[in-house]
Amino acid sequence: MTTILIASYLEPEYVAQIRAAFPDITVIDRPDLLGAPRFIADHTAPVKRTPEQEAEWRSLLAQADILFDFDHTHRDDLPDLAPRLRWIQATSAGIGKFVERMGYAERTNWRFTTASGVHARPLAEWAIFAMLYFAKDYPYLAREKAARHWERYTTEELSGKTLSIIGLGKIGRETARLAKAFDMRVIGSRRDPTQSVAHVDALYPPDDLRPLLKDVDYLVLATPHTPETEGLIGAAQIALLPDHAVVINIARGAVIDQPALTLALQTGRLRGAALDVFAVEPLPADDPLWALPNVIISPHSASTAPSENARITALFIENIRRFLADEPLLNLLDVQKQY
Repeated sequence: MTTILIASYLEPEYVAQIRAAFPDITVIDRPDLLGAPRFIADHTAPVKRTPEQEAEWRSLLAQADILFDFDHTHRDDLPDLAPRLRWIQATSAGIGKFVERMGYAERTNWRFTTASGVHARPLAEWAIFAMLYFAKDYPYLAREKAARHWERYTTEELSGKTLSIIGLGKIGRETARLAKAFDMRVIGSRRDPTQSVAHVDALYPPDDLRPLLKDVDYLVLATPHTPETEGLIGAAQIALLPDHAVVINIARGAVIDQPALTLALQTGRLRGAALDVFAVEPLPADDPLWALPNVIISPHSASTAPSENARITALFIENIRRFLADEPLLNLLDVQKQY
């Protein structure tokens, strides 16, 4: 008998969907042993257990063949506590670096599947929001409202502006699709630029970023965090951006040199930035980014939407079917490439 253990909070209706789809599988859902969600689709809620509850949780880990999400209360010793475990369905797309840090690939024969695609729409919408924020000069409107002052002004359009997307995975492609609704010019990078991508006007290889940085209005970073992309945008690359450019990071904080970005924003070398991810999270209270009026700060929440758990559950159900049928799993993590 295959046993699934729900390792982060999932609404009862979605647990019921899993059970209904696979009545012969044991699905263990113990929300009383998990952290209470602080918001919809909270998969990292703090957990407090009594010694008795902790012992019970460990006994459930020992029974599990499949985990829905990582057990963040036992990151280091999970391989020891879950000897039967064969597969973890993650609730995040960017798990490659975490799996590497934990050494799971070396210590186990587990398979890992990501939530790639689940967060593409909310992240793409957030990128569009950030572009409109600067194009329509929302800071001006906020200042005028605070001053109770009425003065007509001129805004920009996104139409005809150039959007550069580094990372044309599901998130990058969805961003390109939405940008085309605003008649933007979209350019991007992919390993084989001879293969066209829908809604992208021009493609360039990733080994030369200059065409993706010069003469752009908006730069969206949507690439996974891998050894290849760590520090991808440094001071030299930021220097190639025009003064009117806006940087939008929905990738990972390590992809860009944050001190170099901060300096460019402080000195007016860049128009602005919209950041959902940072080098250190939570962003320290004394970080200079907090004080910059030309920076949007989001607490790594641009991907979180009310539809998230419904989408992850649908993905999980399909992957359970594939797992039981010994078919290839969707979104299987390549532990070498880390995505």
